[in-house]
Amino acid sequence: MTGRLEGKIAIVTGAASGIGRAIVERFCVEGAKVLAVDLAEAALRAAHVEGDGLRFVAVDLSDVDAPAKVLAAAQAHFGRLDILINNAGICEYQTIEETTDALWDRTIAVDLTAVFRMSRAAVPMLRQSGQGRIVNTASIMAERPYGGLIAYISAKHGVAGVTKSLAVELGAYGITANYVMPGATVTGITKPLIDQDAALRAAYDDMGVLGRMAQPEEVASAFLFLASDEASFITGHGLAVDGGALLRM
Repeated sequence: MTGRLEGKIAIVTGAASGIGRAIVERFCVEGAKVLAVDLAEAALRAAHVEGDGLRFVAVDLSDVDAPAKVLAAAQAHFGRLDILINNAGICEYQTIEETTDALWDRTIAVDLTAVFRMSRAAVPMLRQSGQGRIVNTASIMAERPYGGLIAYISAKHGVAGVTKSLAVELGAYGITANYVMPGATVTGITKPLIDQDAALRAAYDDMGVLGRMAQPEEVASAFLFLASDEASFITGHGLAVDGGALLRM
């Protein structure tokens, strides 16, 4: 590794599994100190080893006071903030007729509202950084939706919009805001499904032109790039990490 984040302080939400876990591991290897955020502390401790350069906060990001708790922990542990990764999310397949108000509200709260609240709360610390980075997790569904995911797709479209708005408003402070659009990825959500259903695995593999699903580490590389100094003049951009799936959708 090249120490591309040496001396940087980062917050990563949804850090206990999948893409979030891979981001935390990559950032630490690249020299960052990381505050890992997830719903359950036990899951965080099962995924990572806490130390001077890696601290944990267990919160429900749909809670109104969650951002204040997370930013206070970052201040207490590290004294500042350079990078905010809004990665936490949930996804449940339901047709429009099956989608309840509860499912809609919970999905929007975790996948979209938490992104807005965390970003808003982080602005003062990111302004002090002088080169702050916000990188949010959207989805290729923000570009090409399909049926059965109306709450998730609506939230991910919202993430794209929020990120572009952040880029416009925060550029004057040297803060960039971008979003990553993963395609089908082997995570804690998808792996049990594809392990049990060969046809589903084949469908996911066939989504892109590379003929396979992404590994979380491959998606984490996109977050690393957008959080690094190499992406200092990129903002308001959505980066697809989809194996060419958008070419076919």
